[in-house]
Amino acid sequence: MKIENLKSLLTLGENQNIEFKSVFKPDIAGKQICAYLNSGGGYVVCGVSDAGEITGIPTIKDLKKLEIEISQKISPQAFFSFELHTIEGKTVLVIEVPSGKDVPYSYANDIYVRSGDKTQKADVDTIRDMVLRRQSEPERWERRFSDAQVTEDIDFTHLSQTADLIQKFGRLKFRDASKPDLVLEDLLLAKYGKLTNGGDVLFCRNSANRYPQVRVKAVRFTSDKSDDTYKDSKYLEGPLLVVLEELYAFITRNTPTVTHFPSGQLERQEHPLYPEEAIREGLVNAFVHRDYTDFSGGLSVFIYPKRLEIWNSGELPEGVTVKGLSTGHISVLRNPDIAHVLYLRGMMEKLGRGSVLIQKACSDNGLPKPEWKSNKGVTLTFFAPEVTPQVGTKQGPSRDQVGTKLGLSRDQVELLIFCKEERTIKEMMDVAKRSNRTKFRDSVIKPLLESGWLEMTDPENPTNPQQKYRLTEKGIAEMGVGNE
Repeated sequence: MKIENLKSLLTLGENQNIEFKSVFKPDIAGKQICAYLNSGGGYVVCGVSDAGEITGIPTIKDLKKLEIEISQKISPQAFFSFELHTIEGKTVLVIEVPSGKDVPYSYANDIYVRSGDKTQKADVDTIRDMVLRRQSEPERWERRFSDAQVTEDIDFTHLSQTADLIQKFGRLKFRDASKPDLVLEDLLLAKYGKLTNGGDVLFCRNSANRYPQVRVKAVRFTSDKSDDTYKDSKYLEGPLLVVLEELYAFITRNTPTVTHFPSGQLERQEHPLYPEEAIREGLVNAFVHRDYTDFSGGLSVFIYPKRLEIWNSGELPEGVTVKGLSTGHISVLRNPDIAHVLYLRGMMEKLGRGSVLIQKACSDNGLPKPEWKSNKGVTLTFFAPEVTPQVGTKQGPSRDQVGTKLGLSRDQVELLIFCKEERTIKEMMDVAKRSNRTKFRDSVIKPLLESGWLEMTDPENPTNPQQKYRLTEKGIAEMGVGNE
């Protein structure tokens, strides 16, 4: 949560969805979390008096350990987050709790609810009402039983690796991590020896045979239009986390690497055009929030020369707007069981903050603000650095200006200008002061070829010993270097 948003929240005072505590006590916090899970979600802010005055709390040495201890007393498993902030030089703890999907929840075997701005134990009538409402509501798709066969369809190697990583993060203690059936039950992905749809999607090799909508489409187009002209295309299927990693690898393979020299340093640094943390967060959100019930639904990644789009067939949850994504919001989980496994695996952290993290990563890396659209699904678009050719300037833009606008380093700009005339790879290496021919070709020439700045004089024979390289028409126009 951004500091300005936290300050705005504090001005609202205590209400149905906001509770202030001047001190932090794990047992009291657990009861508050339980109450919010049962009552539509909310915030617990520790280090603030009932009157809204910042009192602060002592430093918490191991916040993650406390979070795990509280979560182990809440049943069924639930998703919430702890976040520390400093306001007026004092430490404030914000606990964010989404609305629970599996009401009623209990803490230490007692059920709590919110009544106005108070937290209290639920009476018998309230508990009966919650149970009846849950029984009358349709069961979530991820909780329905799958036709998958546990012994035949599960990728046991992947399941075992995931269990090991979950134990490494310390967010769940399995009854016996060596027994797949118990692991699946502890993850709420199996019952009575049968796998749920959520477990099918997460750990089966062939879930697409039963649910074709889980396939993921990835395409790299040669132009900024979705047409039949593409350089790479792939359909991915298998266990969700395996597909996620393969999809990220596809993106990495099909987007250029930006090379630059940090101020005051002689060593060049290379990083992806689109920041890894932003892309990964965008992918995780797409997998977690997509609509798995629709056989015509899906998830796709389209890569264009100047943008990257991640689309999923889920709609924004009720109460969440495109505008609200820019500031963060209480997370409304469409598939909480799937989300919980990703959280336990260390791939999800703070609730409702993915959009804020994505925007910050783009801003920190000099990219335009990403854009969300909600229309027959949700599309997240990342934009490459804006290109603004300067026309009519006698000497054209400076090399630093060009590099900033086009996402190129000064070194790359120098090399491209040098290639206004046809050059051999040796001539280019001499100018760039590089000695490793293979590394130079892979890390420098290849990205410039793929991004359309550079071209071969003999593209039909890329290994031709007489091969030369030259600046493309696009490069000449956008870098402002005309023929002299």
